[in-house]
Amino acid sequence: MAQVGIVGGGIIGLCSAYYLHKSGHKVTLFDQNPISDGCSFGNAGMIVPSHIIPLAQPGMIAKGMRWMLKSTSPFYVKPRLNLDLARWGWLFYRHANNEHVQRSIPVLRDLSLLSKTLYQDLAANGDLTFEWQERGLFMLYKTAAAEHEMAEEAEVANRAGIEARILDGQQVQALEPNTRVDVRGGILYPGDAHLNPNELIKSLVSYLRREGVLILENTPVTGFVKCGQRIRSIQTAQEDYDVDTIVIAGGAWSPGMARQLRLDLSLQGGKGYSFMLRNVTNNVRIPAIMLEARATATPMGSDLRFAGTLEVAGTDMTVNMSRVKGIVQAINQYYPDIAVDMPPVDKVWRGLRPCSPDGLPYIGRTARFDNVVLATGHGMMGLSLGPATGQLVSEVVADKVSSMEISAFSPDRF
Repeated sequence: MAQVGIVGGGIIGLCSAYYLHKSGHKVTLFDQNPISDGCSFGNAGMIVPSHIIPLAQPGMIAKGMRWMLKSTSPFYVKPRLNLDLARWGWLFYRHANNEHVQRSIPVLRDLSLLSKTLYQDLAANGDLTFEWQERGLFMLYKTAAAEHEMAEEAEVANRAGIEARILDGQQVQALEPNTRVDVRGGILYPGDAHLNPNELIKSLVSYLRREGVLILENTPVTGFVKCGQRIRSIQTAQEDYDVDTIVIAGGAWSPGMARQLRLDLSLQGGKGYSFMLRNVTNNVRIPAIMLEARATATPMGSDLRFAGTLEVAGTDMTVNMSRVKGIVQAINQYYPDIAVDMPPVDKVWRGLRPCSPDGLPYIGRTARFDNVVLATGHGMMGLSLGPATGQLVSEVVADKVSSMEISAFSPDRF
């Protein structure tokens, strides 16, 4: 039984703690904030095996340049003189090509399908509660250009073994009996699912504490005690904690942890926003991504969570209400009968998604140390990929054969 220290209390850190504990390891988890402040808590809640095309893809740079000119656009890179951002941008540019997409599709598919299977197991085994629903996902569009783009993506998905159905506006409406949907059409991915991330995080924390996992909130890691190619202990302001293995799962803050270990981890925080409508009488039934706006709608019981935008701004946690306005405007265009007003700033949740430059997560050991495992860089899919990542981390720590090939996720690939 190994003593494992996990740095980071988001969904990746918590899932890693769950599967490491299940494998018999003694786990201590550190987070610099209250767990409820993490990026996973206000997530859109979508479990998306349909998302097999990485963010780094042909045309994304040109699209991003256009979006940057508009204050309410779904994508924005905050200009700043920063060498890490410049390197990230260069690596993104190098990977925004078809060859990279084709290499990435099978590994993203396998990781997503593994995670969905594990969520199904978690929903059935009684350890956790999180309002699991398998109703699929809509990709809704209003223009012919978006229809063409989505038809191509649907073809890619079907070729990869992910079912995608092309529907016209009337067919979309037939599947949404409780509210009007104003769209040209949509792609239905029936294999996708959704859950309540607030309930999942609370349930995970409660379960782990009951099982004796030590969770240290409001406890920043200040350093590491090294001995050759091994980390001997994790340092905090209160005390040092001896470890056999450490897992870096700090989300957008992982590069800071990596620098303390003299690791060069290319990763940028992509800020997103969400807010809730409570007790919606004409609620949507199937979660949706409103394509042109890159905003999402997810039913959670009688409530409805809206989320969106990707704002690359380092670790800046301020709320840009212009970007929230873009989400609100999108909702009124797609769901005209759902009344949505601008939420007050104190009702807007924001979180940083850890974005790698090639759109693939970092999962695995680094060559620099014998006992350091990284689990970060999942972008907007951290919640979706949490259980699979946690299981893979537990397998790496135990030097077991992995449930899937993970070389594409190597932390040393750049």
